[in-house]
Amino acid sequence: MSTTLESAVKNLNRNGFLDIDIDPTLDLAEEIIKLKKEKNAIILAHYYQESEIQDVADYIGDSLGLSQKAESTDADIILFAGVHFMAETAKMLNPSKKVILPDLKAGCSLADSCPAGLFRKFKERHPDHIVVSYINCTAELKTLTDICCTSSNAEAIINSIPEDRKIIFAPDKNLGAYLIKKTGRDMVLWNGACMVHEIFSNEKITRLMQRYPEAKFIAHPECEAVILEKADFIGSTTQLLKFTQNDPADTFIVATESGILHQMQLASPNKTFIPAPPNNNCACNDCPHMKRNTMEKLYLSLKYEMPEIVLEERIIREGRKCIDRMLEISVKAGFKA
Repeated sequence: MSTTLESAVKNLNRNGFLDIDIDPTLDLAEEIIKLKKEKNAIILAHYYQESEIQDVADYIGDSLGLSQKAESTDADIILFAGVHFMAETAKMLNPSKKVILPDLKAGCSLADSCPAGLFRKFKERHPDHIVVSYINCTAELKTLTDICCTSSNAEAIINSIPEDRKIIFAPDKNLGAYLIKKTGRDMVLWNGACMVHEIFSNEKITRLMQRYPEAKFIAHPECEAVILEKADFIGSTTQLLKFTQNDPADTFIVATESGILHQMQLASPNKTFIPAPPNNNCACNDCPHMKRNTMEKLYLSLKYEMPEIVLEERIIREGRKCIDRMLEISVKAGFKA
């Protein structure tokens, strides 16, 4: 560990976070709450964060809810407990505010699967198509996008586009295939995927369903078609959470990142939630990028207000258009944070 702020800042790009010793007797949750008040900061956390991070957040949600909350906040500092593209989105919506991410290396395999340079050439091959990009993409890719979407509002976004308009959907091929099935639209798909949702084991899930025949199997639409075909319900993290609250079943097998189970258990303490297993030796499926954030990193990033997300004015100006369009359509469709 580094012992000085100077050396930690010097190594920030290499490490991705401030590598500074912390007094082990500190109550980190208490200190983070105190710093939030002192600095007029808000902590936005994705459902896939560790439970202790969720517990100190001011708002916990999926990508749509987080975007809506980022747009409306009057905080001076936004600490984003999520991954890089989420913090970039918050910065585009709040160019005058300081946006910090506890670990700059908290990336996204799905965003990485669609480099902007390659996508630009892909787009040029389909010049008469409107581009709809899943929000899980880089800021640069958003500058090449007409409308953004999330798993919550994707169907509404696609249905808002006139039927005579051709569509490119990027970067998630699984979500794209699901939307083709749901909307009946013939879309050109970019060949990208999320590492977390691609490695669920069909065989192990089948065995779990046989072991718990009374359980409802619910899945995120980023999962492969063979997994989605088994599901009793398919939805975004927020939609999955609401389903478990409202459905009379008392046991659920959940095919998405395991962080959501914390909120499910808090909302329905008498119900049982079983994480769907991946194709490895782990019992549940964690996103290694989401899990890079820790309470220690949150505390240090809020205390020293870094690492800060910095974007070129061009990126903010051009990239924000597709996000604003998404938020506009979402409000009309009745989606609220």
